[in-house]
Amino acid sequence: MSRKGAKSRTRIPGLRSTGTKGKARVGRGRAGLEQKLGARTRELAEARTHLSEALEQQAATSEVLKVISRSAFDLQLVLDTLVESAVRLCDADHAWLFQRDGEFFHWVTSFGHATDVRAQLRDYFKTRKVPVDRGSITGRAAMEAQAVHVPDVLADPEYTWSGAQKIGGYRAALGAPLLHKGTVVGVIFVAKTVPQPFTAKQIELVTTFADQAVIAIENTRLLNELRHRTGDLSELLEQQTAASQVLEVISSSTGELEPVFQAILASATRTCDAKFGLLYRIENGSARIISKLGIPPALAEYLKRGPHRPPLNRVSPLTPIGRVIQSRQLVHLADYRTDQSYLDRDPITVAAIELGSIRTLLVVPMIKNDALMGAIVIFRQEVRPFTDKQIELLQNFAAQAVIATENARLLHELRESLQQQTATADMLKVISRSTFDLQVVLKTLVESAAQLCDAYDSAIWRPDGDRLLLVAHHGPIPAETLPLIRGTVAGRTVLDGRAFHIADLQTEDAEFPESSENARSWGFRSLLCVPLMREGVAIGTIALRRRESQLFTERQVALLQTFADQAVIAIENARLFNELRESLQQQTATANVLRVISRSTFDLKTVLNTLVESVARLCESDMAAIPRLIGSDLHQFASYGYTPDFQEFLERHPIVPGRGTAAGRAALEGIIVHIPDVFADPEYTLTEGQRIAGYRTLLAVPLMREGAAIGVLVMARIAQRRFTPKQMELASTFADQAVIAIENVRLFEEIQDKNRQLELASQHKSQFVANMSHELRTPLNAIIGLTEMMVTNPARFETKKAQEPLQRVNRAGTHLLGLINQILDLSKIEAGKLELTSQTVQLAPLIDEVIGTARQLAEQNKNSLAVEAQENLGTITLDPMRLRQILLNLLSNACKFTKQGEVKLRARRVRNGRDWIEMAVADTGIGMTAEQQSNLFEEFSQADRTTAQRFGGTGLGLAITRKLARMMGGDVTVTSEPGKGSVFTVRLPGSGDS
Repeated sequence: MSRKGAKSRTRIPGLRSTGTKGKARVGRGRAGLEQKLGARTRELAEARTHLSEALEQQAATSEVLKVISRSAFDLQLVLDTLVESAVRLCDADHAWLFQRDGEFFHWVTSFGHATDVRAQLRDYFKTRKVPVDRGSITGRAAMEAQAVHVPDVLADPEYTWSGAQKIGGYRAALGAPLLHKGTVVGVIFVAKTVPQPFTAKQIELVTTFADQAVIAIENTRLLNELRHRTGDLSELLEQQTAASQVLEVISSSTGELEPVFQAILASATRTCDAKFGLLYRIENGSARIISKLGIPPALAEYLKRGPHRPPLNRVSPLTPIGRVIQSRQLVHLADYRTDQSYLDRDPITVAAIELGSIRTLLVVPMIKNDALMGAIVIFRQEVRPFTDKQIELLQNFAAQAVIATENARLLHELRESLQQQTATADMLKVISRSTFDLQVVLKTLVESAAQLCDAYDSAIWRPDGDRLLLVAHHGPIPAETLPLIRGTVAGRTVLDGRAFHIADLQTEDAEFPESSENARSWGFRSLLCVPLMREGVAIGTIALRRRESQLFTERQVALLQTFADQAVIAIENARLFNELRESLQQQTATANVLRVISRSTFDLKTVLNTLVESVARLCESDMAAIPRLIGSDLHQFASYGYTPDFQEFLERHPIVPGRGTAAGRAALEGIIVHIPDVFADPEYTLTEGQRIAGYRTLLAVPLMREGAAIGVLVMARIAQRRFTPKQMELASTFADQAVIAIENVRLFEEIQDKNRQLELASQHKSQFVANMSHELRTPLNAIIGLTEMMVTNPARFETKKAQEPLQRVNRAGTHLLGLINQILDLSKIEAGKLELTSQTVQLAPLIDEVIGTARQLAEQNKNSLAVEAQENLGTITLDPMRLRQILLNLLSNACKFTKQGEVKLRARRVRNGRDWIEMAVADTGIGMTAEQQSNLFEEFSQADRTTAQRFGGTGLGLAITRKLARMMGGDVTVTSEPGKGSVFTVRLPGSGDS
């Protein structure tokens, strides 16, 4: 009542009864208002509850999707998050997830409020599989392929899993199947300990979680397959590159082994992920270090001065290198500290472990012709065994070390021969100039041998089946191909592997009838025949002939033996060089194809065109192509060497799998098809195509995936000439690479499709949030307005006694409206519907206005608020409301995380190529770690759980702040240090150009 009313009652007592009736009416009015207030309060509580549930479900769904996107290869984390969210959002006590294995389901993960019960259930299901039947909720959901809801399992006559029920104490149960392409691949089981049915929303939510589990499982499978294939290709490329580099060093080495060994150790330690390595030479049971890489200084010093150095360099048979000497087998120790040699305190082992910190080691022997030449050792300083691939790779490096050693030995012997046999200088010059032109070398050999050994004629024969082919000849005496028999001296020399020296061959009819006849026919008498021996086997023979009967001198015999050795060296060098060149060409081509695959992973046309060109060049093919199986026909996809007419013919007449063509035959049978001559093949029917292209020989290799042909690699030669086994093997390798390239593109396209689906789901979510936010703001604004009226006018509404609750309701409503506005802003930004209203404003007054608003926030935590602004900041053209929102967000955060400290806003104009406005909010608060800063601007992201519980917040403010700044052409960055504070810097175009 007003004061005026009180005076009226004092002066006019006769109106007493009327006043009493007024009081009654006021009381009834007040009661009515209280009832309305109570109803409004309950409505507000219900609205807050519904909003909280919706936000919680949206946050959980968003969190699960975020976990799926962040944890692409951690399926367990995704599934753990799913079951935890199911328990929390469905007001349940248990949630389990099962994956299907044939006709049974096995437990994958679970979540429950009682940790001990959760552990008992986990142990219970680890020893049991759930069958597909009606005795369990899981089995029933799998049978029906839809959600199964049982309000009380104890009242369900079909439910038989009483053991699990007794442990978990659950009553109400819900099972939602994980459906992938119509097949049940798992089940999510959610249960309550009370017989209380789940709501329709909860059932729908669990079904959504089941769909997300299927997406996570499928994404993980596809990504793991892609990562596995990519890892294999990268590993193969790295290994081939390393091997190629070593071979290049070997080929360029002039006999110096140290550079070769250093290259081998460097490649071995790098590709096998080892810390350092050693290379030993083993002779007569003794081991000597001849090369080392990356050895720790303390261990290197010990190896330099230790008791094992020569001549006392014999090693204990208990040590790894000692075991290799004894067994000639590799030694692989996962933990050197557990080895017997360390337990027996062998000095070298103790030094290796305690000075070199060695834990895991691998020793691979270097063996040539069953003889132990040395060993390669690589080490790790942590317990981590080497993989089978790494062991195989080190064995390859050991083989390369053997080749390098053998090459060096051969070169050393060659140098010695050059020094000792000065008479062969001219010939060896030719050899050095034509090292790998075998014909030139052999021609020079026979010429030099005839000249230096005083012979009229010389020749070299090499075996080929049952014949001896003449490969080099010098002199007037006739020579030709000979039969490989014992009746010829050359044949007997090769067959027996020993030299024959005959004074007069014309008189040796009994021993060498064929050669004796040849001697009489060709007019020569004396013959010296020396075998060309390699590793105990005669690979040919070199012969000197004279017309007169005169034996060669011992010097001449020794010299011819030297020439024979040099011929073997030349032949072997040429063979090795040819093999090396061929191998390098193949490896280079393979590396090029792999490089194209890695660089053009999803440009299949480029990859396959490069592939067919490479395989055609390496296999000496005139044409090559890859037709892919599309539907029931083979359609051309990539080609090399095809004429336009032939290309047009194939486009008009696709190849049909069948025996009428090489490609069709390979696609039909899934095997390599080799047609040496299409004219001689009675089944070949593509005669018109042959007439246009003119090929004679065909090779077709199927592109096989999961046992079925998806295409064919076809090669053709104009001339009738067979493909060699090596070329077929190389073509198979390229066919496998083509399959890998095709598979990579297929998997990428599948992943792209999944990404588009996820993006569409995110857009739907954003639209839903935006619509819901608009629906909630109207009643919430009414609540806020009503409570403000009741707070500011207590006398009018007689709400003086309810001030404190009304203020709480008003603050809660205002806070909730702020959250809804943030969610609405975020949804608008994500949907691309947030519009900026640009205006030209004075920057200094705007900053003063923001500081005035933020000062109350600073005073709540007893912080000082300061401004440090450059004079004459001038104007800026942008959306002033959004700029205020950015600055207030940053100042609010700074004041919230700072207590009894300082918050400062600095503003200045920067000209760095263009005009910028830079505003920085600095505080002396709790600061952040680098890890916390990494996801600071992500939606719903907070520093950590403890900080969130202590300071509150939704994790939306900074995300919206950065998005708004970027929409206006700028950005927000942060620098921070734990315990010292943070600085958030807003940088915007001074011209307002966004």
